Amino acid sequence: MSNVEKIFGSLVFNDAVMQQKLPKDTYKTLKKCIADGTALPAPTADIIAGAMKEWAVEHGATHFTHWFQPMTGITAEKHDSFINPQSDGTVILEFSGKELIKGEPDASSFPSGGLRATFEARGYTAWDPTSYAFIKDGTLCIPTAFCSYSGEALDKKTPLLRSTEALNKSAVRLLSLIPGNTAKRVQVTVGAEQEYFLIDRSVYYKRKDLLYAGRTLFGAMPPKGQELEDHYFGIIKPRVSAFMKELDEELWKLGIPAKTKHNEVAPAQHELAPVFGPINMATDHNQLTMEKMKTIAQKHDMACLLHEKPFEGINGSGKHNNWSLCTDEGDNLLKPGKKPAENIRFLLFLAAVIEAVDDYQDLLRISVASAGNDHRLGANEAPPAIVSMYLGDELTEVLEGIEKGTPCAEHATQAIETGVQVLPTFKKDTTDRNRTSPFAFTGNKFEFRMLGSAQSISGPNVVLNTIVAESLDRFADALEGAEDFNKAAYALVAQVMRDHKRIIFNGNNYSDEWVEEAERRGLLNLKTSADALPRFKDRKNIDLFVRHGVFSETEVVSRTDIMLEEYAKILHIEALCMERMVQQDILPAGMKFTNMVLDSLQKKAAVGLDTGMEQDIAQKATELCRCIAQKNTALSQAVDGADMQDAEALAVYYKDNVLPAMAQLRECVDALELICDKQMWPYPSTGKLIFSVK
Repeated sequence: MSNVEKIFGSLVFNDAVMQQKLPKDTYKTLKKCIADGTALPAPTADIIAGAMKEWAVEHGATHFTHWFQPMTGITAEKHDSFINPQSDGTVILEFSGKELIKGEPDASSFPSGGLRATFEARGYTAWDPTSYAFIKDGTLCIPTAFCSYSGEALDKKTPLLRSTEALNKSAVRLLSLIPGNTAKRVQVTVGAEQEYFLIDRSVYYKRKDLLYAGRTLFGAMPPKGQELEDHYFGIIKPRVSAFMKELDEELWKLGIPAKTKHNEVAPAQHELAPVFGPINMATDHNQLTMEKMKTIAQKHDMACLLHEKPFEGINGSGKHNNWSLCTDEGDNLLKPGKKPAENIRFLLFLAAVIEAVDDYQDLLRISVASAGNDHRLGANEAPPAIVSMYLGDELTEVLEGIEKGTPCAEHATQAIETGVQVLPTFKKDTTDRNRTSPFAFTGNKFEFRMLGSAQSISGPNVVLNTIVAESLDRFADALEGAEDFNKAAYALVAQVMRDHKRIIFNGNNYSDEWVEEAERRGLLNLKTSADALPRFKDRKNIDLFVRHGVFSETEVVSRTDIMLEEYAKILHIEALCMERMVQQDILPAGMKFTNMVLDSLQKKAAVGLDTGMEQDIAQKATELCRCIAQKNTALSQAVDGADMQDAEALAVYYKDNVLPAMAQLRECVDALELICDKQMWPYPSTGKLIFSVK
């Protein structure tokens, strides 16, 4: 049995290790530079690098890498060994401060959205000392930011760090106006709940669509899916349990506080949730978690699927982003307290989030946009593409009371009575949960539920941090110089409610009635990524990011192009994969099956037996094969028509032409699968895939 306390963080150059390995003056200088946001002196960097190398070698490392997060959505690394050859034919192990602080990977082949020409290769990685170095696969990994030769951000970490600092600056500014405040810094905390699927590796490798697209492009539903609701929180199968145990241990070694694990709603679906942490480290941790899920699954002869919708007909996977704000004194700014109506600090920060979410619905939708997530949002398994907020009845009443100038009646704490004497009585929460809401208040944090499972949490948090910073600055502008701060603050909260209460919805987000109601309220319904992404470079959004120093205008435009191009590229790959699966495997199987039926028909006819059944089956199979051939040709023609150069036009074309052609082809193929001899069908069925792990 693992000694959790001993292994936790054992592969991390964390604060405890630094205090042990670094001279006291060096440690103090490092911590001061991090706190002040200043550059590290070169001599100090050399001492830290030497200690880091010594510690890494003690733990079996032979190489180091600058570990960064380019716009691909995954991580990247280039490994260099510690060796330095000597004139006598021997080597010594060295690692300098210069190597620690700066790296120079080739930047030409990473997405840049036109920021760089292909022949311009130089890019830089810069050490991020706010996130601990760690050892992975015998390599010292140094978390870094990644920028171009001309200084533009080419990664997901740089804007995250910028947005975090922007939010801190705005939050501290507002706090400084509140009587009695002593906080000097505000930190964003995040916990990312990660959903995923596990299937048997042997069937995974028999599916071209899973290999190339990460999801099944064809597949009729089996007789049983998730209808019985027997998988959710059910007994964890032994193979899955062994995987989860090893995953926990490997994550703990990396200092990742994996806390909760369970079966999710769909067959073969599971979830892992960590304890909350500082946003920068939480983002790094989530990237590592996804990587470890995939590699450890292979060791257990399984494949981990992180696609948002790997199987049609059952729930897809999301990633709930739990976001909150905490002062340097340990106070959660989103904690209502026992009397939220009297907690003006909480009310101001709550109102800032309300205003921000309403003003920038488009940016929140854009932050979760992807070809994969489009299959999930609005499918009654995830929030709709309409952004709204859930506050619960009590908080809504408090805010409505402030808006109307009437005191809200206090809600007495209630107890849960089970009716069974032996069971304990416990306090009831002041509000229920709303699992259908895209952005739900859950006690002392907001749970942003729209993220896709494969997505980096950086983008959504960059948006959240920036839009809330904007509202906090506006609040500070309005309250500076107020003669009666409390009176002015309550008036401001009341005005926010009058202007932005349309964004608050505590009901069922899955209902058709809500879609109609949201339209009446004037809320956006950006159903697809192609609809949402172009709005990223709207003037109001560019001005927002530039104002807070999170993105330059060039960076906003380039990221818009990157996301639009990725959307079109994913659909292009899926369409080509469908075409080849049909041409090489599915149509031949359908014709072979038809011929088998016709052979049976001829043999029965030869002895005078009734052939009506064979005629019906052969007729249906022939019609479906013809349908598949026609729809496959139509899909091929649709793909060939995608010859425009503009990224936005290309994304819209794929949405309007290629995606519908893919859906029509799938309908015919799935119908053929249901009548074809299963021995002749070329791919493992959906039922085989989702029930493959015993």
